[in-house]
Amino acid sequence: MNSGQGMCVRVVLADDHKIMREGLCSLLRNDPRVEIVGVAEDGRSAVQLARELKPDVVVMDVAMPDLNGIEASRKIKAELPDVRILALSMHSDKRYISNMLQAGASGYLLKDCAFKELVQAIHTVARRQVYLSPSIAALVTEDYVRQLMTRDASPAAVLSPKEREVLQLMAEGHSTKQIAATLNLSVKTIETHRQQVMEKLDLHSVAELTKFAVREGLTSL
Repeated sequence: MNSGQGMCVRVVLADDHKIMREGLCSLLRNDPRVEIVGVAEDGRSAVQLARELKPDVVVMDVAMPDLNGIEASRKIKAELPDVRILALSMHSDKRYISNMLQAGASGYLLKDCAFKELVQAIHTVARRQVYLSPSIAALVTEDYVRQLMTRDASPAAVLSPKEREVLQLMAEGHSTKQIAATLNLSVKTIETHRQQVMEKLDLHSVAELTKFAVREGLTSL
């Protein structure tokens, strides 16, 4: 794979609109570091060309007849994991974006982007990095954060804040008495917390609790 400096990135371009294909081809030919090795007008021929030509990057339209860009990307990545796929679409719909990324695309670009951005994106994915249009990146990040907030981020989420505090101190080797003093609570209260922590997590020794606390990032020891 050509990822070294000064190397030419070999590109297959797949888009079902003739004017789009021709426009992109003529623009990309102006970049000496990009070589268009094949052009496809639907997903099926994109897969065929990728097989034959083993390009560095396939610039893939998402909505195409016969075989859409998502399925085409899936097929290409299954057979040729080294080929990078850059999605180019009019759609900034979250479903399109997540489907393309799940199918193995390394980048997602909107068709209303400036040409300079397309060139930059091609070189970025060729270097095995991910490229997302800024507006797409914002959507993806927002989505990811929302997912983190709605699902329990960790098994430790079943514990109350006080129980997590007790767990950390236990994992760090403090005795019940020391924990009581640190948290300004009675030994009896700490014992209750400790009991609840063990029951909720179904862990029954300090060693198991310690391992859990380290794994969940509650303590670094």
